[in-house]
Amino acid sequence: MSDSRLPVTVVTGFLGSGKTTLLRHLLSEGHQRLAVVVNEFGTVGLDGDLLKNCDFCPDDEVDERIVELNNGCLCCTVQEDFLPAMEALLLRSNHLDGIIIETSGLALPKPLLQALNWPAIRSKVFINGVVTLVDGYALSNGSPVGDFQSINEQITNDNSIDHLTPINELFRDQLISADLVLISRSDLLSAKDFSLVRDEVKKQGNHITNILPISNGKIEPSLILGLTNEQNNISRLDDHDHDHDHDHDHVDVISEHLRFEFPIEQDVLREILVKLVPEYQILRLKGRCWIEGKALPLQIQMVGSRFNSWFENSSDASWKPSRAGLDLVCLSLKGGVKKAFEHSF
Repeated sequence: MSDSRLPVTVVTGFLGSGKTTLLRHLLSEGHQRLAVVVNEFGTVGLDGDLLKNCDFCPDDEVDERIVELNNGCLCCTVQEDFLPAMEALLLRSNHLDGIIIETSGLALPKPLLQALNWPAIRSKVFINGVVTLVDGYALSNGSPVGDFQSINEQITNDNSIDHLTPINELFRDQLISADLVLISRSDLLSAKDFSLVRDEVKKQGNHITNILPISNGKIEPSLILGLTNEQNNISRLDDHDHDHDHDHDHVDVISEHLRFEFPIEQDVLREILVKLVPEYQILRLKGRCWIEGKALPLQIQMVGSRFNSWFENSSDASWKPSRAGLDLVCLSLKGGVKKAFEHSF
């Protein structure tokens, strides 16, 4: 990969929301060299086996690419378990395209995100996004959890938990922290029920966070893992992403290429892009910006309104402006991002 920092994607959601099914799809269909950190207390052995059986890497690499942390809720054991696991994975960063962290449904996402800023790892990774899975069928029936008995068993058996957060509060925290919310089991919902579930998610979470339906873990991998090859994704994502035949589960992903030669400041660029996110439902954005007076281009990665940037050299084969400019690929649910960007000046 061309970027030296590894993207880290956090996948959260309660037990039974479909996290492992999604991960199996990403591992088998994402065509990336991924490592996975799994922390689903009580089912960790089962989850690990399900992922290892995806045939996503050579057999002799499986044990290095699937890391199972079963000492309890990860947000409560960050220093003891998570950081050493991340440091070990980063020793092999040249052989990876990204890392996925599947958290326990009991985990608070914020401590994990804060841990990714620790000095030992923050210069080697960036937050590729927090993806929260919501059991749409359970929520349509009045609860964010489909199996309260299993959740209660997790809480009872996990002695390491130092937060006894009510389920509804945990749910809100997962939604507020999310850059993308996936409504699983949406094939079981009518269009009306799906609309009600989406409204409830927006009410409890961040109203500008993008919400997508998902069934059986199937979704265009680039929407979760990010863009790895701009040109390939431009052509490939012109096709529609279908989960099933219900109208509310028909997802059209639009790709646009923004290439301009004119001077722009980093803060201005960020302000414009973040402002366009809710209006055009921007899911992903990746590229570079060449700023006058800077020796290296600014690498840019966005998921929703989360903006990551750092100065780093680009390959000799990549496009470069004569003086200043930018070269970005954008994935959105509504077209017109390029024109709107031009009109922002």
